[in-house]
Amino acid sequence: MELLLVILIGLLYASGIFMMLRRSMVKLIIGLILLGNGANMLIFLLGRIVKGKPPLIESSAKMLTEIYADPVPQALILTAIVISFGLQSFAIILVKRAYKITDTDDLDELNTTDEIYE
Repeated sequence: MELLLVILIGLLYASGIFMMLRRSMVKLIIGLILLGNGANMLIFLLGRIVKGKPPLIESSAKMLTEIYADPVPQALILTAIVISFGLQSFAIILVKRAYKITDTDDLDELNTTDEIYE
C-alpha cells in the first residue's frame, strides 16, 4: 500500500511541476493543484498509515496500550487543504481577471503586453 502511495505522490509531483512549466496560466493553476495534492499525500504517508482507534485515554488507564491513529498529520492535512483551497480560488480569480483584461492566458504574450496597459 505504501509503495502505491509513493508512486502516486511521485506522479502528482511530476505532473504538477510539468504543468507549472507550461505557458498557459490555466495549466499553471492545475499544476499548483496537483502539487498541493501531492504534498498532502506526502504528509499523510509520513504520518504512517495505521488502522487504529482514536487516541483517547480512558479515565482508569494512565497511557495508551493499543494501536492508535496519530491525529497530528490529520490536522496538518486538513489545514493544508483549507489553505490550498483558498490559494486556488484566489489564483483562479486572478487568472480570470487577467484574461478579461488581456484576452490571452499565454504567459509569454502577457510579458509583451506590459507596455500596452500601462
